[in-house]
Amino acid sequence: MAAPTQNPERLLTPGEVATLFRVDPKTVTRWASAGRIGSIRTPGGHRRFRESEVRGLLADLTSEASNGLR
Repeated sequence: MAAPTQNPERLLTPGEVATLFRVDPKTVTRWASAGRIGSIRTPGGHRRFRESEVRGLLADLTSEASNGLR
C-alpha cells in the first residue's frame, strides 16, 4: 500500500496577495518585512505567502470592517 501523498499548501506571489487585498505588491513586501504577514523565501530569494494564512488574514480584516460598520 502506497503512503498517502501530502498535498502541499499553495503559495501565493506578492502580486497575487496584492490583488486579494487591493494594494500594490510593494505594500505586501513591506508587510512581510515588518512581520505583519508571514512569508517564505524561495531558493531564488523571492517571497511566497501561504494561501491559508493570507485568506485567514483577509477574512479577519473583512469581519472587522463589517463589524465596524454596524
